[in-house]
Parts: sequence; C-alpha cells; structure tokens
Amino acid sequence: MSLIPGLTARVIRQLAERAPIAEVIAHPDEHGDLVPEAGRTGLKSGRAAARADLEAAAAGRLGIALVALGEPRYPILLRRIYDPPPVLYVRGVLADDDDAATVAVVGSRAATAAGRTLARSIARDLASWGATIVSGLARGIDTSAHEGALDAPGRTVAVLGCGLDRTYPPENERLAGRIIAAGAVVSEFPLGTPPLPDHFPRRNRVIAGWSQVVVVVEAAARSGALNTARCAADEGRDVLAVPGHPTQPASAGTNQLIRDGAGLVRSAIDIAHELGIEPPAAAATPADPLLGALAGDAPATLDELRDRSGLETGVLLARLTELELRDVVRRLPGPLFVRHH
Repeated sequence: MSLIPGLTARVIRQLAERAPIAEVIAHPDEHGDLVPEAGRTGLKSGRAAARADLEAAAAGRLGIALVALGEPRYPILLRRIYDPPPVLYVRGVLADDDDAATVAVVGSRAATAAGRTLARSIARDLASWGATIVSGLARGIDTSAHEGALDAPGRTVAVLGCGLDRTYPPENERLAGRIIAAGAVVSEFPLGTPPLPDHFPRRNRVIAGWSQVVVVVEAAARSGALNTARCAADEGRDVLAVPGHPTQPASAGTNQLIRDGAGLVRSAIDIAHELGIEPPAAAATPADPLLGALAGDAPATLDELRDRSGLETGVLLARLTELELRDVVRRLPGPLFVRHH
C-alpha cells in the first residue's frame, strides 16, 4: 500500500481504521473514495504485490529491514502521531527502549562553530545518561548531534529524506556507518527515492514524532528545524531552544521559539530535567588551570583562556599544543579552543 502513488501515510491510516489492510487489498473497489483508480487496478491485477515483492527483495539484499506500523518493533511514540509512516526502512537496530528517553537535537545546516560544539556536547551528555539522540544526518547541527551521541558512546537514530540505498549528504556516509553500528538509520521513502526538497518536511515530522523532546540549537528565521519544532508542538511534545545574541541570524529562529513559549536550554541538564533524568553530580573543577578554563560546550579564544587560566601566552600555546596532541583539546576555526570529551 505504501508504494501506491497517491496514497499518503494519512490515507493509509484512514484505511487501516476502516478495515484490516488485507481486506482493503483484497477488495479495493470498496474503498474507491480513498484509493485512486490506478491503485485499485494495480491491486486487482497483482502488479502492486509484485512491486512490493521486488522492493522487499532489494531491501533484503542491502541489509535493510522493513518494519510495518503494526509490528512490535515499530517505535511507540512514532506510532502515536497523526500520520505515522506505514513502513520504516531500517539499517541498524530498533531498540526496545528507544522510547524510554528520546531527544531530537536539530538545527541549522550553516551552523556556527559555537552551535556545533554545543550540540555535540549536549548530545554526548544526554547519551551518556541513557537518552537516544534523534536527528536528520544533515550538515551542521544534525551532524554534531550524532557525533556527540557516538562520543558518549551512546545510541543515536538518523532519519533520512531519501531512500536508504543512498546517503544524504554524501559526505556523511562514514558517519552513517557509525550510526548503523550503534543505533539505526531509517527512512519512510522507498529505495531509489532522491533527496528532494519536499521530502524534508515529511522527514522532520518523523524526527519530531520519534522524540519526547525536540531541542533546537541554532535556526535562522526560516529554517527546517523550525518545521520540526512545529511538528513536535502539534503532537504535544516538548520543544526547547538554545538562546542566542539577538544580532546573530543563526539565533533568530531559536529566540523566536523561546518568545513563543519554548523552554530555554542552558545545558544538557535542562533537557534531562524535561525527560525526568537525574544527571550525575558535576565533577570537580580540574586542578590544571588550563583545563579548568576550558569548557566542553563553549569555545574560547586564546585571550579568554589566558585571562581565565593566568598563564602567559607562550606557556598557554605550548600547553594547548600538548593537549591537542593528547586529544584533550580541539582547535576550531577562529581560532577557538574547546575541551574534548
């Protein structure tokens, strides 16, 4: 049914509420008000069943599982939205506890270094506390969110706006492989479906529907992340946003969300409280003055680190180089410095 042109997820749900899908397939003419004529013809001739068999066989060859709406593996929260996908294409594993604590972390593709660092830090902390991080594998904030969850190491789910026989964006193919090993990459689109612009609002409703809480880290005034937030609000899910300076275009959308009633996020602890997770007690400040001056979620300039640590510039640069080589510190464009996990 999901492969029949013109049958949306909403229509298939209406059909399922009217009669068992097997009966709809066996007697399509009785549902002519919802099933288009071409679809009824395909069902009666057997062409629709043949195409479904080919699709299932192709998915099997690629190691892709097909999970239907009525199956136990189908995510509980996603099942409850107004128009859940009839079928999910899945690479990886849908865990039994995916609904225990799920957070969507989304935001701008053209994210700032500070936004990417914060998204990665938030996702890493939440994943280390047992949450599943859901995002869209897009450039920018989405990529950082997935990477943060993997840093924990924890579980993350990526929802695509194309068929699972391709990766979009293509430069995230390696990241998708890491996600499959530690979670799942999913789509509702048939194999061969390209990443067209009108697919991403549908993708966004799945991200929102999969999650208890949606966190927007950065978003311009017109942003797909705001569409995800609207989908979440429509489904009664909590929406949180990270504030930013009012002159920064990347914060226009998040500031607007907060003005409209979204919860304000200062750190992962704010999100944990929304989920009912009790974070572990904060670790003591490191004795090393430079490590104490470095944060994991806010990049700092060389001048800021010098002022905070009290170290002379030469000593500071030498220590930063040493910590970079030990993978304790990451250097960002700017140059900015941030403490690694």
